[in-house]
Amino acid sequence: MISVTRFNDSTLIINADLIQTVEETPDTVITLTTGTKFIVKEKRNDMHIILNHSSMVPIYEQLMEQIKSEIINTALKEAERKNLFERIDEAYNRGYNFIVIVDEEHLNKTVKAEAIIDYLKPNYIVRVSATTKKNKEAEFIQIDELDVINEGLITRALYINENVSNNTKLENEHEYLLDLALEKQKEIRKEYKNNNISVNPLIIIQVPSKSDELIEQIESLLDNKGYSYKNKTVAIWLADRKENIENISENDAEPIILIMKQAISTGWDCPRAKILVKLRDNMSEDFETQTIGRIRRMPQAHHYDNILLDNCYLYTFDEKYEETIKQELGNNALDVKMVFLKDEYKKFTLIKQVKNNDFDGFDDRETFRIIQNYFIKKYNLTSNKTDNKTILEAEGYIFGDTIENTVVQDKIIKIDSDELSNANTIKVKSTVNTSKNGIDLRHSIGIISSKIGMKYDKTRVVLERMFLKRKLFTKKFINLSLVEFYAFIINNEDKLKYDFLEAVSQESRQVALKAESIKESPFKIPEMDIIKYDPDMKDTIIYEKNVYKDYPNSTKKSRSERMFERYCNDSDKVKWFYKNGEHSMDYFSIIYVDAVGKKWAFYPDYILQDYEGNTWIIETKGGENAEGESKNIDIKVENKFAVLKRYAEKYNLKWGFVRDYDKNDSLYLCNTEYTDDMDNENWVNIEKIL
Repeated sequence: MISVTRFNDSTLIINADLIQTVEETPDTVITLTTGTKFIVKEKRNDMHIILNHSSMVPIYEQLMEQIKSEIINTALKEAERKNLFERIDEAYNRGYNFIVIVDEEHLNKTVKAEAIIDYLKPNYIVRVSATTKKNKEAEFIQIDELDVINEGLITRALYINENVSNNTKLENEHEYLLDLALEKQKEIRKEYKNNNISVNPLIIIQVPSKSDELIEQIESLLDNKGYSYKNKTVAIWLADRKENIENISENDAEPIILIMKQAISTGWDCPRAKILVKLRDNMSEDFETQTIGRIRRMPQAHHYDNILLDNCYLYTFDEKYEETIKQELGNNALDVKMVFLKDEYKKFTLIKQVKNNDFDGFDDRETFRIIQNYFIKKYNLTSNKTDNKTILEAEGYIFGDTIENTVVQDKIIKIDSDELSNANTIKVKSTVNTSKNGIDLRHSIGIISSKIGMKYDKTRVVLERMFLKRKLFTKKFINLSLVEFYAFIINNEDKLKYDFLEAVSQESRQVALKAESIKESPFKIPEMDIIKYDPDMKDTIIYEKNVYKDYPNSTKKSRSERMFERYCNDSDKVKWFYKNGEHSMDYFSIIYVDAVGKKWAFYPDYILQDYEGNTWIIETKGGENAEGESKNIDIKVENKFAVLKRYAEKYNLKWGFVRDYDKNDSLYLCNTEYTDDMDNENWVNIEKIL
């Protein structure tokens, strides 16, 4: 939606997707696909800017400031006689529509709240919660945790009981945990300062609800260590007692410790909170795991590529609570330990590559050409648009002017996954409305763009060039009307997402990256790292050939990684090995480009040396099962294979991709030409090579 001005100075809201032409005659004339024409004050160049901006701004965002300033804020002023409902009536009289967003909807589903929502008659209601329940009357959208992590909004992982020693005899478990937390806070704060980041990390101490005596003990322990309410290093937030909580959510607030009960596990936001100490008492109480959410926020909404700062920390001896956390957070909540580099490996260096963000992919035209050629090759498309439609329909693409939705039609006694999976489903079709379905279109294009790492605007332009009927675009596969285009994108979101991902994941036609497109710097193995491991694993042994002291075989790894580490430790050819990390500047990386010129960082899994002095770089992947089916799910494997091959040749290193083979429970290595078929001669038993 865009806002333009008529010659009588009235404001006109137009769906930008309906605009067919913009002409200067000399007045600016906007012609819609419906044939309707409007004369506006804006010049043609101004319209160009407005239209470019509009592709990223839905109507509710354009009107939000007007609604906020003219209606809601005014309605809530005590001096204003008109109540909220009168203001809502005024809004409707002015032509406004509402979108309602309900945060923490599991707590805010009250009679009063629902009455206000009903009166607003919103076009859309968005209910948000980490613990929401599915509603068969609503569209349920779940944001994958990894997507939130990759956006930098929350920590990469939660570390539980870091540096807690096994079989330690404790005189006071509360003091023991507090000491660990305080030491971690100092460590994090120092790292913030070293990186010129103005954040004072906060420790949250959570105590059971009926625990006044325990609170007194904690206050006494802290006071003896120099932390008190008087010097403003300690704050407390209870229902009947609050001290030093003014501005506590600010990143540079003074208190470094907050004592609380369960009361603020939800509805409170303090992104600087990094450490949670959950204490237990001689009583049984179920604590909500939402408390963990208080320490998972990133204080500046982005990662720092720093192991210490990009994670959060939990200290507790409450086994029930710990297990609950692990179940809810899965692989992002694991037992961890800190490991330290052995002296003899501190001088080892390689050259790592990092992205130079001055260039991030080809322009719209070149990107369109590459993706277009992929579609032509995959589906044997021609210049005949009728034939192309028939071909794509046969491949499962849906055409028409209606949106298809799959809904459950059955009697459901319990809303659980088993019953839903066994229920009957039917297809429900709805006619496209470009105004109402604009958000749906934006959502589908957003899903495709995020999957391939391409900007929304570029993805939309490519889709329009390929499928939308407009004079501006030539060499398209099919001429879809605007309504048909909406339906096509929304109905085929999954297929388009997969095809676009395959298209951009093709091996780049660029044999090598230009020197100015990447940055090179020395890589040294980090002197400290944090590893995730299974403390309950039986027969745990220490891998002596690992570069870190006390590196166990119980680390959380894939099957191929576990097999490879065991092979390295047992092999009489391998001198030492290092497990590389990922998504951080601390680790070893190589840069590659996809088919549309976008740069990606590749973090090979292992670096090792053999007894002949050769350095090896190894990437592990899922292999084949006994039935010959591939377990590799990395669609970009060929890109990574090619760039590792080029890198190894440039620096005279040994290298290879390693996969496990279920047929004989062995590892195989490939360093010639990549093929997914492990029966191919390019895959050789690792014992013959390394």
